[in-house]
Amino acid sequence: MFFKKTDKLIHKILHIIEFIIAILTLIVMVGLMGLEIYKMVTVSGYFDNASTFLHHVLTIVVGLEFVRMLIHLTPANTLEVLIVAISRQVIIDHDNAVSNIVCVLCIAGLFAIKRFLIPREDLKEEISGEEE
Repeated sequence: MFFKKTDKLIHKILHIIEFIIAILTLIVMVGLMGLEIYKMVTVSGYFDNASTFLHHVLTIVVGLEFVRMLIHLTPANTLEVLIVAISRQVIIDHDNAVSNIVCVLCIAGLFAIKRFLIPREDLKEEISGEEE
């Protein structure tokens, strides 16, 4: 009985800490997005290097997906973060063909996991945005 209450309390405290980390990360991501927009407007030649722009923007996108995953932790959300992060890797660091092929295979594997191993209820919940 005591351990069950303690377990619930610890779980609740950890959930609150995760939520606080998600909020702090969201604040940083919004700040970085604002800084990036400021640079777009004020720095001459900002768009001369598209890879730098993509690097910054896609890093912010991965961060926002991470926040979403922290707020509502489901297997489907976790897979979404991994898919976005690996996609970012392919777009930004397209160094060699082998690396690109491995990344594409990883993304295909993640989509297969999402399709065949994640229950339909979790996917419907993710699409509708509703929590239990």
